[in-house]
Amino acid sequence: MELINDKYEFPGGIDPLELCKQYGTPLYVYDAAVIERQYKRITTAYTYPKFRVHYACKALNNLTVLRLLRQMGSALDCVSINEVRLGLLAGYAPQDILFTPNFAGVDEYEEAVRLGIKINIDAIPMLENWGLHHPDVPFCIRLNPHLMAGGNEKISVGHIDSKFGISIHQLPHVMRIVENQKLKVEGLHMHTGSDILDVDVFLRGAEILLEAAKKFPNLKYIDLGSGFKVPYKPDDIETDVEEVGEKLSQRFAEFCKEYGRELTLMIEPGKFLVSEAGFFFAKCTLVKQTTSTAFVGLDTGFNHLIRPMFYGSYHKIVNVTEPTFKPRIYNVVGNICETDTFAADRRIAEVVEGDILCFYNAGAYGYTMASNFNSRLRPAEILIYKGKAHLIRERDTFEDLVRGQMEVNL
Repeated sequence: MELINDKYEFPGGIDPLELCKQYGTPLYVYDAAVIERQYKRITTAYTYPKFRVHYACKALNNLTVLRLLRQMGSALDCVSINEVRLGLLAGYAPQDILFTPNFAGVDEYEEAVRLGIKINIDAIPMLENWGLHHPDVPFCIRLNPHLMAGGNEKISVGHIDSKFGISIHQLPHVMRIVENQKLKVEGLHMHTGSDILDVDVFLRGAEILLEAAKKFPNLKYIDLGSGFKVPYKPDDIETDVEEVGEKLSQRFAEFCKEYGRELTLMIEPGKFLVSEAGFFFAKCTLVKQTTSTAFVGLDTGFNHLIRPMFYGSYHKIVNVTEPTFKPRIYNVVGNICETDTFAADRRIAEVVEGDILCFYNAGAYGYTMASNFNSRLRPAEILIYKGKAHLIRERDTFEDLVRGQMEVNL
């Protein structure tokens, strides 16, 4: 969405205010052209021939978006059995889905075996269980490289105290289990965190995983995870994915020569592919001036966009209705009966009741983390594709809110 002649527009001249009028607010809108741009950046950056993108669909799992990425050539990274089912429903072949759960129950793994998808194991007890029940089913192992990486502690998942993965220091234990039970390890995996800027972090993690890979003679693929940072603020810095892709492609090719055959190099971007494609619109319900602060209250809250409160994330906010008004300083807050501050001391074109505000970078972990807290209804989702706006999820109704509840005579 760009400001053109003092008016915000989407590609094709689509007016966001008209979308809000037609579909109501709050409203999520995704620009397919941005997803395509990001996907092309990734696939161009990695020059290694057997390279595959596995989209981390926990970021945004709408079926239409999944189908769009499948058409581009993406495979899928799933963290729950229902994400797997969504992927299959979106048309992904079972062999193009990697199931990477954490503390999932045995029933989810059993269902994954039945569905024929790739399976990633990240705990020694589950590894031992696998040998007892599925010794002939190939699988992947998730290792924890013990690298502290990521934008903050909530999105750093490869450090020594992380719940994710099997410690690299437990590799001798892993090898004993694999060798004694003659398990078929076909892949190795790691993921250290999100919003990583330092290219050397990706390279150090790769070296740790490639060194471990030498112990497994029958690998087919290695998944180096992701964690690329996207820009949030004007002139913000981002991960140099081109440099990462060039260096990892070169290093992986060297490793494969040492290993004796070409393996598939996999990565699993989520936020990188969809964050900048997403825009979240909400209506001002009230402007409230206290003794020291001007509050802009919206018809939404952390029930629809929790990232600022949960991660402390920054989202650019603009007044779509009156973009040329003189800026004022506001605290932008929601309508939830909790402290749900989206932004503090933010300069925004003067806001009056009824104005539409837009949050940028709302494509990742926006709708997928939304809830019905305070019995508020979840918003609709729109995809802009080739100059046309498509409704890809209807707004919740009150009937959706009570569906599944049972009336009991007490």
